[in-house]
Amino acid sequence: MKNAFKPLFTALFAAGVAFGMSSPVARAADAANDALVARGAYLAKAGDCVACHSAPRGKPLAGGLPMTTPLGAIYTTNITPDPDTGIGRYTEEDFARAVREGVAKDGHNLYPAMPYPSYAKINDEDMHALYVYFMHGVTPVRQSNRESNIKWPLNARWPLKLWNVVFLDKGVYQNKTGKDAAWNRGAYLIQGLGHCGSCHTPRGIAFQEKGLDESSGTYLTGGLLDNWFASNLTGEHNMGLGRWSEQDVATFLKTGANAHASAFGSMTSVINNSTQALSDADIAAMARYLKSLPASGGNGGTPYSYDPKATRVSLSRPGATDSGARVYTAYCMHCHGVDGHGFAPMLAPLAGNPNVLEKDASSLISVTLNGTEDLVIQGVPAPYPMPRYAPVLSDQQIADVLTFIRGAWNNNTPAVQADDVAKMRKATQAAR
Repeated sequence: MKNAFKPLFTALFAAGVAFGMSSPVARAADAANDALVARGAYLAKAGDCVACHSAPRGKPLAGGLPMTTPLGAIYTTNITPDPDTGIGRYTEEDFARAVREGVAKDGHNLYPAMPYPSYAKINDEDMHALYVYFMHGVTPVRQSNRESNIKWPLNARWPLKLWNVVFLDKGVYQNKTGKDAAWNRGAYLIQGLGHCGSCHTPRGIAFQEKGLDESSGTYLTGGLLDNWFASNLTGEHNMGLGRWSEQDVATFLKTGANAHASAFGSMTSVINNSTQALSDADIAAMARYLKSLPASGGNGGTPYSYDPKATRVSLSRPGATDSGARVYTAYCMHCHGVDGHGFAPMLAPLAGNPNVLEKDASSLISVTLNGTEDLVIQGVPAPYPMPRYAPVLSDQQIADVLTFIRGAWNNNTPAVQADDVAKMRKATQAAR
């Protein structure tokens, strides 16, 4: 009997030895995979994937968010690893092609509302980490994608192949010689994963970004998109970042507010879902790159300097015919102040605010009509979000108060017309 059990004991011993030898390897592999998933999750935050691929009150990354284009609304897709409705059957090659070239697994082209011209710059190492994260770190959601509202024949996808030939610059980001590591890291994040140019660069007639990096004089000079004007991020003195320090830029990216301005509109989502989660080193690198950009865009106006005198008098005794001043004293002054300085960073200043000095008033009209989402920093909502005045003020009243603000404290920016407010009201109410 003793000899009969010998083979069994030998087998069990061998299995134990094998287990003991393989478990550290297995544990190391698991740890490496977990680290890769974590890195991919960080990179997905840098890319702000969740903001576009999640509908209001929908499940994260399951798609369905409407995006306005000149041709009609399109809806973002499900990028969870569900095998039937998401990207669960994508190989890494499929995934990289979709992200960098805008071509889905089945071969159809994605609209360039997907910022693949920016994502083309993502390097192979980061692309691999992103793939591992989306396949192993994201919860699958079974939710079918929604067709666009673009009518035939404008919804044909084949012209996008030609669009890519003309406008897609393939090739990952290459470090610039003569620039330090922080500058290159900032350029990589701003131009690539952060896809800042997708909103902040003007677009041409074919909906292409007019510039993809600092070699273009139009890059990051501001752009109108989805009823918001994304501001100038170059060193332009009045409408850009010319008066901001690197620390001002870093503070804004981390908290959504600084002494010069507060985030609103689409930028609120960027702060909430993306930049506040980035490391201090990456934020500093992004600030370094942005502050290196020479002044471009703007209107060539005299550099802004604060002047409160005439405004203070008009607000102390607003005339019966001065509708803008009267609306300001009733609805705006308690937050933004008689002097226009607000109570930064909690309440945005209006005097010298780049968004106020911008010649395109779309963002001011939109935020006055519709307010803005709460900034939520480290789980704490901002205490004083901009309220929605569409139900309270008429088109003429909003035009008057914005005209007053754009002329006050030496802002010296053109008036706002009631017709422009009416158009924005109609466009944004249709999108709500």
